[in-house]
Amino acid sequence: MSEDERSDTPAGEADRQRAVDALCQAFADDRIEVDEFERRVELAHRAQTAEELRRLLAGVPGAAPPVPHASAGGAPAPGSTALAAARPAGDHPLQPVESVRPTSFIAGILGGGSRAGAWYPARINYAMGVMGGFSLDLREAPLPPGVTEIKLFCMWGGGEIIVPPDVRVEVSIAGILGGFDYDHAAPSTLDPSAPVVRVSGICFMGGAEIAVRYAGETSGDARRRRRHEKKERRRALKAARKQGD
Repeated sequence: MSEDERSDTPAGEADRQRAVDALCQAFADDRIEVDEFERRVELAHRAQTAEELRRLLAGVPGAAPPVPHASAGGAPAPGSTALAAARPAGDHPLQPVESVRPTSFIAGILGGGSRAGAWYPARINYAMGVMGGFSLDLREAPLPPGVTEIKLFCMWGGGEIIVPPDVRVEVSIAGILGGFDYDHAAPSTLDPSAPVVRVSGICFMGGAEIAVRYAGETSGDARRRRRHEKKERRRALKAARKQGD
């Protein structure tokens, strides 16, 4: 099997487990810190190809990259079926600067409004839910370069904003007899060069939810993935401590 073919080979559960075992050994040998260990274990369970696992272990002293088996296309971890569509951090599609609209408006008044798929957000997007609701899904939307602003107002209604993990999220919302929830169902990137989604506004006797999810991932998928990742982190830490005794 050539190097290029290995790079495209789907990573099966056995391949991911070998990578986790290598990380556990590195942690037990004090070659990586606990925060870095947990981060890499989480990424290992999300890896979809042999190349992702190879890059993951490349920076760990003494860790050999896993060699994929011919049957490496095993079943993915529970709740992770959407992760194959996830892009690397900082690689979200952007609009050409000259095509960016200055403003857009969406309202759900006694009803609802939504934007999803490959729609084109403006530089500043006004969203209103009054006795109704709105939904903005940015996971497949090419964003303006730099900062994309969403200014919301919810009154006796609500709004939902879904963003991908390859953007940075800034939230500043006031809840007056209402509230908002910023659900980190997936970790947003800390890459300073990544596009920024800045959400601000007021929820007056209404509510808003900002969720970070992978492409194609439902809220149920996200809950199942988080439970699985938490369980695997506990298992990996327990194994690493046992090896270190």
